[in-house]
Amino acid sequence: MREVATKKNEKQVVAEPVVHDIPVQEETVVTWDGPDDPNNPQNFSFGRKCSITFVICLLTICTTFASSAPAIASQRLIEQFGITEEVSDLVTTLFLLGYVTGPIFWGSGSEIFGRQLVLLLSMTVYTILFIGQALATNIETVLILRFLSGTFGVAPLIVSGGLLADIWNSRGRGYAVNLFAGCVFLGPSFGPVVVSWIYWVLMIFAAACTLAGWLLLPETYAPVLLARKARRLRAADPIGNANLVAAHDKLDKSLRGIATRTIFHPWKMMAKEPILILLTAYMALLYGVLYALLEAFPVIFLVHRGFTVTQTGLIFIGIGVGGILTTLINLYFAYEFNKIVPKWKGFPPAEVRLPPAMIGSVILVLSALWLGWSGFYLSVPWYVASLSFATSTVFVGMSLSLIFIAFLVYIVDTYLMLSASALASSTMVRSVVGAAFPLFTTQMYENLGIQWASTLIACISLLMAPIPFLFYKYGAKIRERSQFAPCFDLKIAKELAAEEAEARDSGSSGDVKSQKVRGEFHCLFRHAG
Repeated sequence: MREVATKKNEKQVVAEPVVHDIPVQEETVVTWDGPDDPNNPQNFSFGRKCSITFVICLLTICTTFASSAPAIASQRLIEQFGITEEVSDLVTTLFLLGYVTGPIFWGSGSEIFGRQLVLLLSMTVYTILFIGQALATNIETVLILRFLSGTFGVAPLIVSGGLLADIWNSRGRGYAVNLFAGCVFLGPSFGPVVVSWIYWVLMIFAAACTLAGWLLLPETYAPVLLARKARRLRAADPIGNANLVAAHDKLDKSLRGIATRTIFHPWKMMAKEPILILLTAYMALLYGVLYALLEAFPVIFLVHRGFTVTQTGLIFIGIGVGGILTTLINLYFAYEFNKIVPKWKGFPPAEVRLPPAMIGSVILVLSALWLGWSGFYLSVPWYVASLSFATSTVFVGMSLSLIFIAFLVYIVDTYLMLSASALASSTMVRSVVGAAFPLFTTQMYENLGIQWASTLIACISLLMAPIPFLFYKYGAKIRERSQFAPCFDLKIAKELAAEEAEARDSGSSGDVKSQKVRGEFHCLFRHAG
């Protein structure tokens, strides 16, 4: 009972409501049910992981295939809409500019809403846009829809790195990311082989790939899965589990918070990460070279050699073959990498991924020279020149793929859970360069000549060639200062160094030895210390 005052300052006795003494519980963060929780994507079965990886590769081929398919048929576009050659080049350029805007949403967006939702919704819109491209009656419609196609179609290139890191440990991640990155080059290489207006075919292909995604791709982003688990538990027992929360629930979901993570976070990483800046610069060059070749091949063979459109399209197969050979080479490097995984407790140094890039940087310089000079002399019979040129394209494709795949895996291994944001800013930069190259490549090859234009590309490649070597030697020291890289290997290096020191101090006669593995640099312990 308690007294309360009335309006006339009279006191009145009223009965207090009965309040049960329920202790206020502190929030409990939801985690996995032990290391073997089957809902943890890292514990998916091997078959399920393979099916997810297969769909990711399929979606990647689908979207990159569409980026280059119209390039070789620009003459038909000119005839159909009565436009200039420069305007026809915009079909490729605007698609790649879409690759610049899309990552703003898809990279960090997948870290807020989940990989599955972002990837599948973007691919569904990407598929629908082909209807408009197929039915377009003017060039303006084609160009606008090509830009939007690139914006939505870039999602697999952004989300896939993080998704593969979600489901594969360090042993399997090298194989999976190697296959995915190979598909990034495989699509543009084979796109020009199909040389007619193929928007209906592209739509059917995209629809089939997207359907496979809806059927086979689960959500894999652990924070989102744990947030869903917390909601299920609270719904099952609203009182007993009222205190259960997930770390992901505490993210700022306001418009400002989402904009900060999706738009500003990738660029914040780019601005503060020397690793990301230099690797992106090199990858941008590679992307530019790839799309420059889409415009250079017609100059060399359609104009210079008098080939048909179909015959010229077949030349692009060499780049695809080089990419396939690279995939096989990288399987060997991944096998070697896995040998040192136990020693490093699942987190070997990311720099061990770089030897393929070191090899590719040398091959790129030589193959660019070979490509330019083999296609120049008209005195050489066409079949000899074509064979030499086709062989050079294999090595160009191999070098591009070796560098690109190694850098892509290096970025994923360096940033792990934040790799989607890292890949987003990287993709935006390299797509700007890739979009610019087709605008001046034709003029460059016509004005400088085939041989000197290719020599210029080789000289630029030579200036960039030391980058993988420098990161191989100094990468650990740079990562140690990173605000975003977890650097688990550096912490493990300290533990291993301490164990070896303890073994020496205890009079061990060499039972504990430092395992010397191909590709492992000797200064890591010193950097970690």
